[in-house]
Amino acid sequence: MNAVQISRDVVLEPADNKRLANLCGQFDEHLRQIERRLNVEIASRGNRFRVTGKPGAAEVGGDVLLSLFEMTNRERLDPERVHMLLQESFMEDTEKAIGNTGDEEPEVANDDVVSIQTRRKLIRPRGANQTAYMRRIRDHDLAFGIGPAGTGKTYLAVASAVDSLETEQVRRIVLVRPAVEAGERLGFLPGDLSQKVDPYLRPMYDALYDMIGAERVTMLIERNIIEVAPLAFMRGRSLNESFVILDEAQNTSIEQMKMFLTRIGFGSRAVVTGDVTQIDLPSSQMSGLKNAVEVLQDVKGVSFTHFSAKDVVRHELVQRIVEAYEKHDGPR
Repeated sequence: MNAVQISRDVVLEPADNKRLANLCGQFDEHLRQIERRLNVEIASRGNRFRVTGKPGAAEVGGDVLLSLFEMTNRERLDPERVHMLLQESFMEDTEKAIGNTGDEEPEVANDDVVSIQTRRKLIRPRGANQTAYMRRIRDHDLAFGIGPAGTGKTYLAVASAVDSLETEQVRRIVLVRPAVEAGERLGFLPGDLSQKVDPYLRPMYDALYDMIGAERVTMLIERNIIEVAPLAFMRGRSLNESFVILDEAQNTSIEQMKMFLTRIGFGSRAVVTGDVTQIDLPSSQMSGLKNAVEVLQDVKGVSFTHFSAKDVVRHELVQRIVEAYEKHDGPR
């Protein structure tokens, strides 16, 4: 710890032992998680807590304890919930407090935070970058979400697609993904076309199951309201009144990306997601996603949202792994 430190005292009322145990977690694992994330020390005695660290970090730590204690009145806390709170509510302050630097997050007005109510759950963006991403999907016919695994790119795109379908803004959802691992030659896989590409579209299926349930997803697929298609089979089509998601777009060629983008028809919108640090194409072949960023940067009606390690909303370890790779690989 640096020499310049302050302590913030927090008293949690009422002094309910069950709620305090819920707050601290087994063997104080929730407190240790906050300490690691904010680089602070937390001491407790009964319902009195002292957070010691850099001035900004100590203030944020105290706020986190107050928010978590309020939650204990209605839910059982776990490490994932603590991590999500740190990401969702205190992302900007946390970055300042622990001295991290990086691209500035877009400013988002409090009255313009986007949330989506699906049949099974309420989807809220976590942090300013996810909020901006969802707003751009809503406001643009073509939106790109680019960044590492675990930043919510695909999940929020699927949520936006479900919302557009449920509110009758579109008539169907089309899920597209390049099957690079199979060399775009899917004939050797058993089953019909949908079954052949199932392994590649599984992340989007999982998101759909989470939001509207497996039975309804199956019914919509049978009625062709949700369509799955490998990128190689998109040539020659024109997609009208559709919400189209191209996932893992870093594995498209320049020609494939151009082909996909020119499939967008009237009344349709498209979201393209990918991670340019995980390209599986031959080293001599340029990624269509990287090329699209360069070509379309100033095109009206197209938006780009770039995510980084600080936007990761999975397990805390995933964020540290992504940060370690970013540090090792350097800027791209």
